[in-house]
Amino acid sequence: MQDKDIAKNRRDTDEEPSIVTDEGGNIESINRKALRLLGLNHKNRTPQSISDLIPNINIDSIDQLTIIPQHGTDLEKRSGPLYVKKTEFVLHQKKYSLLTLHMSSPKHEMELESVLNELLDMKYALDESNIVAITDQTGKIKYVNDKFCEISQYSRSELIGKDHRIINSGYHDKAFMRNLWRTIANGRVWHGDIKNRAKDGSYYWVDTTIVPFLNNDGKPHRYLAIRKEITDYKRVVEELKKSLQELVDLKFALDESSIVAITDRRGKITYVNDKFIDVSKYSREELLGNTHAIINSGYHSREFFKDLWRTIGTGNVWQSEIKNKAKDGTFYWVDTTIVPFLDEKGKPYQYLSIRFEITKRKRIEEELKHTMTRIINVQEEERKRFSRELHDGIGQNLYSHLITINRISSEVDHPLVDQMLSEASEIIQEVRDFSWELRPSVLDDLGLVPAIRTFLNRYSEFYGIDVYFDCYLKTRLDSNIEITIYRIIQESLTNVRKYAEVDQASITVRETEEGVRVVIEDHGKGFSREKLSSSGVGLFSMEERARSVNGQLSIVSGPGKGTTVILEI
Repeated sequence: MQDKDIAKNRRDTDEEPSIVTDEGGNIESINRKALRLLGLNHKNRTPQSISDLIPNINIDSIDQLTIIPQHGTDLEKRSGPLYVKKTEFVLHQKKYSLLTLHMSSPKHEMELESVLNELLDMKYALDESNIVAITDQTGKIKYVNDKFCEISQYSRSELIGKDHRIINSGYHDKAFMRNLWRTIANGRVWHGDIKNRAKDGSYYWVDTTIVPFLNNDGKPHRYLAIRKEITDYKRVVEELKKSLQELVDLKFALDESSIVAITDRRGKITYVNDKFIDVSKYSREELLGNTHAIINSGYHSREFFKDLWRTIGTGNVWQSEIKNKAKDGTFYWVDTTIVPFLDEKGKPYQYLSIRFEITKRKRIEEELKHTMTRIINVQEEERKRFSRELHDGIGQNLYSHLITINRISSEVDHPLVDQMLSEASEIIQEVRDFSWELRPSVLDDLGLVPAIRTFLNRYSEFYGIDVYFDCYLKTRLDSNIEITIYRIIQESLTNVRKYAEVDQASITVRETEEGVRVVIEDHGKGFSREKLSSSGVGLFSMEERARSVNGQLSIVSGPGKGTTVILEI
């Protein structure tokens, strides 16, 4: 500037502390009030740049006529608060900035009061919601709020002047505490969870944030600790961790012992464990996204799988044995349990399948079944042979003796002859009965229905129990199935005679789409399931006979509710 222009600007700005700078921030002019405000005088070396007096100022970022807070610095590097207002003007085609300085803004007092009120509101909110403490740089407690006293169970007088070791639980190691102090001593905020101990010895957890307050040298001179009690949260987290660990252990045990798969609600496989891969011989990539149709052996009927999906689709657990086919074409059996997982509406959204391979067991069962079938067949053949021998051999001989005795009785009138005639007739009848019990010839000659009718007539005559018989069979059945049905009816009615204490029973034989269904029913005493589980050889014999022809036997009974035997082949 020219001297007269500088002088003019000085006169115009003598009323307020002001500095004139060019576009580069170089000081063109500074008035006496500004010198006094900044602790300078004419004897001092005049600063060349505005940054020498206001280090952090960026003139270009200040809007015109806007008052902003700054820190001023004199030549002795002493600093203090300062408010700056900028006014731009152009002189001789050059742009200058007039910076007006104030120790406080025009609205400073009102702003201070507003800030103070905000701080008081913040303190109230903080005290109501958090545990608050302030310590000096050595860790001595200078202030605690009511929540600190409430949760620690120490009074304010017991806490002030102490350090936080008064509530140290001993849970955290020295490295933990060293890291805490190292962080805040370096002026950084520390955050973490701390387990403390109250005055009565009980423990509590706090989510803690420690904020260091720094002096002009950047060193902490006190610390503000803000804590939030999280004892219940930590307990829940600990319980969840234990539960999670239990689940992990259960999953490990399950994966080690079982074939596991998870599918979505449509049956698409979303997870398989290693055992599934081992036994099916498919890779994980080949299985994921597929359905279990990939291992379908074709052994089971459509109705079997319809029942499976009907059960799990309604949210019920399904359990049975399934024959599957591996990738190499070999077959394997699995004892399968399918558990549906339900959403909030009670609808399945995925299914967990747990399987145990039982191929060896099924093979042994099959061998046992064949063995039992052979034993039963041999037994029946022996019964048939023995029955024929009794009937055709001993029976015929006895009948010849009866004829001879009759001839003697016609020539000799003696009581012993009459006795011999009576005894011979009884022996012949017993032999016939025994032969018929072993194997009724009518079963082989005429078939199942005539054999049952003959048996029922004899049964009713001997034991006084009427049996209602309802039967409809279109054709004769396989001989093994006929003898199985006959023997199970025979054994069931024997049990009725011995235990039911009734004078009536019923038998129903029907052909179904799946095969033959036989129901033997009485309304007698019945028995408990505990007795059913230990009912002896008779039940075992019926079950084995049913299995020998791929049938299934079930018995329903209860004290005072009678007994129903159901055979399905």
